[in-house]
Amino acid sequence: MFMTELSAAKDAPTLVTGATGFVGSYLLRCLLQRGYRHVRAIRRRNSSLELLGEAADKVEWVEGDITDPVFVEEAMNGMRRVFHCAAVVSFDPRRQKEMMETNGAGAANIVNAALYEGIDKLLHVSSIATLGRVRNGATLNEKDLWQRSRFNTNYAVSKYQAEQEVWRGMAEGLRVAVVNPSIVLGSGKWREGTASIFKMVLEGLRFYPEGATGFVDVRDVARFSAMLMESGIEGERFILNSENAPYKALLERIAHHLGVRPPSLKANALARGIAWRLAWLNSRFTGKPPLLTREAASQSSRTFYYENQKSLQAFPFFYHPLEETIAETCRQLLEAREEGFAPKALPFECV
Repeated sequence: MFMTELSAAKDAPTLVTGATGFVGSYLLRCLLQRGYRHVRAIRRRNSSLELLGEAADKVEWVEGDITDPVFVEEAMNGMRRVFHCAAVVSFDPRRQKEMMETNGAGAANIVNAALYEGIDKLLHVSSIATLGRVRNGATLNEKDLWQRSRFNTNYAVSKYQAEQEVWRGMAEGLRVAVVNPSIVLGSGKWREGTASIFKMVLEGLRFYPEGATGFVDVRDVARFSAMLMESGIEGERFILNSENAPYKALLERIAHHLGVRPPSLKANALARGIAWRLAWLNSRFTGKPPLLTREAASQSSRTFYYENQKSLQAFPFFYHPLEETIAETCRQLLEAREEGFAPKALPFECV
């Protein structure tokens, strides 16, 4: 059964959304390494391919936006498998509408087109943000369903809406599987996403958040997603989480591998309040997105732990240790510093 699914997945025309993004770019490289022969990828007209390197020339690109249902139907024409990675990740309240449209309505368009096309399987990259986080300090697993809570961000709401569209598709006959990664770490664009955390430590970050959460290597998200698509598993969700750790410990390990001083001042409620207000004020003058928002500051003070037993039992699979991910990413950041902080991608064998 597994070998039949494996062969079918690699031979089937496959669509990847969000292929120029952080997770999507690693997934695309992973699929090519695993022998996928017919890969189509969606990109926006102004999207950079710099995270993909030579892999960018080995797939069929279509330009458009997943919020356009007509474009999505055209992009999915002839496809048999779909990896849906496209999403807006932000704690900036000014991007709330964009997140709801891209993450929520965009997922609805993907599901509708997949149903119309009669594709074989849809794999959706969701988030731990869709789990029921109602008590600070809780340990969560796949059974913790969404609940209204003060711990839910606008991003969490948009990803919950997206995941609901996927389950709606399943109810209408679509074969689906969902992954819920924790905080995804790895090399990428050093001024965006979690890669920017490494750059901030390098440049002398002084404060550390008092919360804790789960972390996972971006290569593990890509590899598990490919393996899940190739398996016969459907109708299930999987938390992807290598280790749980306090933010303070994470930042200390990053500082160690970069050879700089670790942040030494706890970002208590007063410090967080001052910091996000200063960031907001600076963004008003510069016109650039704030480096810290009220939501982001609040989230960093909370502690949630995540189990990973279900993912480890699905099929033979291992996670990169958090220390290894940090060390490799720091090494690439130091190399990138000599190149004007050019984007980097962690090397890996996705087999």
